[in-house]
Amino acid sequence: MKIAMFTDAYWPRVNGVTVSVDSFSQALVKEGNEILIVCAEYPQEAYDFIALQKEIEHQSSENLINFLRVPSVPLPLSKEDRIAKYHKWNWVIKKIYEFNPDIIHIHTEFVISEFGIWYARIHNLPVIYTFHTMWEDYAPHYFPIFSERFAKSIARTVIKRVLMFSYRVIVPTAQMEATVKRYSHKTKTCLIPTGIDINQFKRDKAESADFRKNLEELFPKLKDKRILLFAGRVAKEKNIGFLFNILPEILAKHPDVILLIAGNGPDIDYYKEEARKSGIEEFCVFSGYFDRKDLALVYSLSEIFLFPSLTDTQGLVTLEAMLSGTPVVAIGALGTLTVMGGDNGGFMVKNNLAEFTARTLDLLGDPELYKKKSEEAIIHASSWSIEEMTNKLITLYRNTMTEYIDEYGDRITPVREILKQKGWWKNRHRLIKKKIRK
Repeated sequence: MKIAMFTDAYWPRVNGVTVSVDSFSQALVKEGNEILIVCAEYPQEAYDFIALQKEIEHQSSENLINFLRVPSVPLPLSKEDRIAKYHKWNWVIKKIYEFNPDIIHIHTEFVISEFGIWYARIHNLPVIYTFHTMWEDYAPHYFPIFSERFAKSIARTVIKRVLMFSYRVIVPTAQMEATVKRYSHKTKTCLIPTGIDINQFKRDKAESADFRKNLEELFPKLKDKRILLFAGRVAKEKNIGFLFNILPEILAKHPDVILLIAGNGPDIDYYKEEARKSGIEEFCVFSGYFDRKDLALVYSLSEIFLFPSLTDTQGLVTLEAMLSGTPVVAIGALGTLTVMGGDNGGFMVKNNLAEFTARTLDLLGDPELYKKKSEEAIIHASSWSIEEMTNKLITLYRNTMTEYIDEYGDRITPVREILKQKGWWKNRHRLIKKKIRK
């Protein structure tokens, strides 16, 4: 099967959509499928060690993952993000035609999604759309110049347009499925969360010890400290300031802990200043992004994973931490609510400072409870394997193709493509070119 995936976010951009597209494309290739990823082109300076490692991994995937990087411009309101150039649509459509996909899978709502929708409509192919982001929650942060009500209205309009052209919609959580039904009650949805490559998070003690030593050389404040970890994009919608509010009480009882914020984002300077104002700067480390393999080691040597986000749609980082045997304390919202499903592998709490603090202190102060939750975390997270989720995705692809053909007929070869294949057209085209040169 040939699958064309369309996404604005891909390496070197680090976020949940990138990880989801990358994880599924790698797993689909292992099952013998061929993938084309249509994504934004980033400037050369953006390709850090994370992106380089990913390019090496893809090159070793038997060349079954193809890339179409579309020239792009920076998004004014988010320095990390790019938006594809709209006028490149004809070039993009031609390149997709060379790949000749069986199905179109869209992971975005912006310009690159339009390319996928156009191609599908021209060739009578089904569009599957994965609803990754609760844009109503994110829009006010991205468009602070507008009122919250107006920003949310824009987000709803954009999503409804993509839903209108989508034959099937994948949702990672039941809450997001309810949102899709609210936007378009006739839309057919399928619940498929992003799976995790379990083998990535199996690290032996010697490897973790060596990594810890190197990490302490880079960040001396970590030496002899128990690490409370947050991993993710450093942005206001992740609610990181919540952790600054609970840290003083935790330090009062356990002065040997430190908060490690592993990630980067548009608000990193804001949070560094907030830590300074709160008087906890000495007990916070902002490390920036880690390579995926190194991040697995960071999870393994951390004491507890703290996740206060209210807008995270998949909660993948909580699963990654649990696979490393690190208990989680997280606010039960959206993706986290789905993947934890209660106090599995840690504690899922309300958006309440006292409750979040109490559960963190329970794990820090009770070795038996900690051991129980650590073992429980590995068992619970192991059921979210990428292999299992990919099998569900392949089944959806096959069923979608069959149902779409029954409803709308076979794919269409556009008239212009038929004409191009005719010998008389090619000859006439050559004659016209010659006359123009003369």
